[in-house]
Amino acid sequence: MSKNVSIKYALDWTTVFYYVVLVFMGWISIYGASYNFDQASIFDFSQRAGKQFIWILTGFSLAGILLLIDSRLYNIFAWFIYVSAIILLIVTIFVAHDIKGSRSWLVIGPVSFQPAELAKMATALALSKYMSAYNYKLKNWRDLIPLGVIIFIPFILIILQNETGTALVYAAFLLMLYREGMNGIVLLIGSFTVVLFVTIVKLSIVPIQVDHGTLGMILGMVLILLVQIGYAIFFCRNQKEALLLLLGTIVIAITSYVLNFRFYLNYNYVAIFTVVASCIYWLFIELFNRYKKYWFLILFSIGSVLFCFSADYLFEKVLEPHQQVRIKVLLNMDDAPLGAGYNVNQSKIAIGSGGLFGKGFLNGTQTKLKYVPEQDTDFIFCTVGEEHGFWGSTLVLLVYWLLLTRLIRMAERQHDTFSRIYGYCVASIFFFHLMVNVGMVLGIMPVIGIPLPFFSYGGSSLWGFTILLFIFLRLDAARLERMR
Repeated sequence: MSKNVSIKYALDWTTVFYYVVLVFMGWISIYGASYNFDQASIFDFSQRAGKQFIWILTGFSLAGILLLIDSRLYNIFAWFIYVSAIILLIVTIFVAHDIKGSRSWLVIGPVSFQPAELAKMATALALSKYMSAYNYKLKNWRDLIPLGVIIFIPFILIILQNETGTALVYAAFLLMLYREGMNGIVLLIGSFTVVLFVTIVKLSIVPIQVDHGTLGMILGMVLILLVQIGYAIFFCRNQKEALLLLLGTIVIAITSYVLNFRFYLNYNYVAIFTVVASCIYWLFIELFNRYKKYWFLILFSIGSVLFCFSADYLFEKVLEPHQQVRIKVLLNMDDAPLGAGYNVNQSKIAIGSGGLFGKGFLNGTQTKLKYVPEQDTDFIFCTVGEEHGFWGSTLVLLVYWLLLTRLIRMAERQHDTFSRIYGYCVASIFFFHLMVNVGMVLGIMPVIGIPLPFFSYGGSSLWGFTILLFIFLRLDAARLERMR
């Protein structure tokens, strides 16, 4: 049987169907979002819907080419593709034109593309290549270091291009690492860091009393103490030590409240003293009982305290002003209805006005009157919500869910490690894009400017996701080719 026939037999046509459906839905949504009464044809190549149609055709052609390539070449040339992507990212920093504050687009004749979109695929291949090496196991922290370097290099280069949103997508690889054996404590630390940052930033301006401390710092210390108690109970199975810590914390809190009537106490310092005292408490338990379980907790607590002190600095000095405003809008610290919050407010109005069944195709007032900026790129989902309502939005999300679950099942059925890891990388990237894009349109995620896969207008985005997906489809097809 010829190789071409084998591919037809082995290809997962269900996934291809989901891909075609999403691309078609995205094209229709782009037409609705960019509809021009004077140039109404969907095939008008001077309009975005017409241009997207060209990108779709080239994307289909690219998908076909990727399926015809021998699957072993993706493994063999994984490092070459990764290094080439890194070089391209470096070149982009120096030669790309400044577009809205970002230097991430290369222009070749009439075509412009974003190398950062291709770097996701290259990083996924490099991680798969490294982790599929003979006898490699993700057992301890040292095994994470080379993986961190592979992820960090394109991450920092994209940051230097001032594309923070695209760079944050690389956090999606943590989901793949967790599936491959990374200790779940890493994800817990990441989640706790986000919670701690939000608590400090949002509540640092809320005073307990004048010069008596801020609610943000006190709650931050309380969260650290709660983590200590939870760690002792659930990980170390030492309820007695956890109960003693809780009682000691209560005693310190009551004592400081009573002493405040006589002395002028700052509750921030009291809360920090309590955490430091708890670390000393765990240190004595560690030294005298030799549990060898609490060193991590002590280091984690000290690091968390230092992070609490640096959170305001990170927010004020490291983040750009527009990023600060977006976070403030998300946390309801600054409504900015005509400023940074304008996009999100108009998006929520558009989605809300769609109701249950929507206003109908091409009948959305928010869309047609161009109230929502970037409504055919980053905010394309608001067009779906306004024109097709709750049920139309649910249908779109259902197709995405079917695609994601299909990718996970495909990854699980792979016989070789390289294909399985790459499949989980693809699923993680798609999930991250979907979660953040829809979340920011609904106002529950910060506006970081990442596209909705196969929906948002743009050739780089469509090509990037198509390449990601169809390389995995080719690897999956090879699974059955080897069996025949």
